Order: sequence, then structure tokens, then C-alpha cells
Amino acid sequence: MTLDKVSVIILSVSILCLLLAVVTALLDFHFRRRSLRRMNDMIQSAIDGTFRADTFDESLCASVENRLAEYLAVSETQMEKTVAEQEKTKTLIADISHQTKTPIANLLLYTELLKEEEGRGGSETTVLLENQVKKLDFLIQSLVKLSRLETGILALHPRKSGVSQLLEEVEEQYVARAQEKGLYLRVLAKEACEITARFDPKWTLEALDNLIDNAVKYTQEGGITVRVKPYELFVCIEVADTGIGVAREEHAKIFERFYRSAAVAHEQGVGIGLYLVREILRQESGYVQLSSEVGKGAVFSMYLPAE
Repeated sequence: MTLDKVSVIILSVSILCLLLAVVTALLDFHFRRRSLRRMNDMIQSAIDGTFRADTFDESLCASVENRLAEYLAVSETQMEKTVAEQEKTKTLIADISHQTKTPIANLLLYTELLKEEEGRGGSETTVLLENQVKKLDFLIQSLVKLSRLETGILALHPRKSGVSQLLEEVEEQYVARAQEKGLYLRVLAKEACEITARFDPKWTLEALDNLIDNAVKYTQEGGITVRVKPYELFVCIEVADTGIGVAREEHAKIFERFYRSAAVAHEQGVGIGLYLVREILRQESGYVQLSSEVGKGAVFSMYLPAE
């Protein structure tokens, strides 16, 4: 065999090997692409909520596809269970809210009747009973509100709104109560007449109510000032009081659910208000901050997203 023939054979074998390598690579690419495309279809159907395990032929899927199908099937089952549990929670919360209204209203009515019969504002026992019923009503309503927020039963709907209206509503609601304690309540609503932010008016008012309610409750002399400070990304509503203040080591704790400081244990409350404030602002993409020292009052700042 001549050298030329050997060279031709080697060249032919090399070309054949090269062609086989190219074909193998193309086939591998094709099968990988098909598998990825089928996995993408599975994931998209899961996102759309239309995934069904029986719509994918196991014989056509690679091992990883089969595992993905099993995972998605399990995830679908878990999602159905989660939805069912949420529905049960919604029903339970609605039942609690509905079923407790009438008994509590009747208890308050009976205490009023007892006070009238006993005269001069009623006996000490009757007054204590009335206070405990009011406390129970407040606790139930607070828990219902909190549960509705946490379970998504009531979703917040932030929209562009004027801040001054919030301030005017809280001033109207709390000015008389502050005056009864000999406190001043300065709500600088006029300074905020042109300021807008994105928030849910109803729930943000609930949050601001809680802050001012605490300020009046824990302030014995002086008063409360509410002002607005606009920034580039947020609009800040400050509630500053001249009350007892909060120790630095408690600044984070007071926003926890059911936390009650030893300094205010004698006051009415269940430790939900500030937690509710934090949750409301969080769902509006805002946040709350505290600046305070013991005996030097406190400043709670609500930050609402600007437009």
C-alpha cells in the first residue's frame, strides 16, 4: 500500500470521526433542548395552575423530568392543602367576629343597667366588670384585625392620597381625650396640605390611631405633636410625646406581638397595637422607627412611600 493510499484512508477516517462527533453533539443538543423545553412547560403549567401529572408521558421524559413532575405534583397537593387551610381560617375568624359581638354588647348593656340601678355611677365591682368587658372586646377586635392582615383575608390597597386628611381625622378623634387629661394635641395638618403619599387610607389611619392612642395613654403632662416631613422616597409622619419614654433595650421588643413593658404593665392594653402598626406599614412598603429615652418622651415615625 502506497503512502498516498494510507494518507487517504487516514483522512477519510478522520472526516468520518469528525462527522460522527458532530452528529452526536447535535443529537445530544436536540435531546437536551427537548428535555429543557418539556421541563419549562411543566414549570409554566405549575405557575399557571394547570399542571397535571397525567399530561406528561413518562416514557418520553428523562429521569430529571420525572423527578420534576413528582415534585410539582407534590407541590400542587400542598398548595391545595394551604388554600383549604386558609379558607378554614377565614371561616373561623368570621365566626369569632360575628359570634362575640352580641354577647359583648349584652354584657355592656347589663353593666350600664346595673350602674343605673346602683346610682352614682355604679359600684366598684360594676365599674371593674365594665372595664374588663371593654378590654375583652378590644382584644377580640385587635386579634381579628391582625389575623385578617396576616392571612391575607383583608389586603391593603395603597393609592395616592393626601396626608393632611389623615391628620385631620386623628385630631378630631383625639383632641377631646387629650384635653380631658390636661394634655395638648398639636396636629400640624396645614403644613401637610400639599403632601401626598401612597397608602391605604383606612389601614394607615388605623396605624396612626394606635400611635396617638399610645401617646395619650402614656403621657401624664405636656402633650403630643404630630407633624409631616417629606423626603425624596418617603413621607414621614411623626408622633412626638412628652411621656415616660422607652428604654433603648426595648426599642425592638415593643414591636413584637403581645410584648408589654414592665413600665406600662398597669395600663390597659394587650401588646398588639405597635405590632399592628409595623405590619400595616410593611404591607404598604413602608416602615416605622422609634427614637426615645426613659423620661424624655418618644417619637414614633411612620414612613409611607412617596409617589
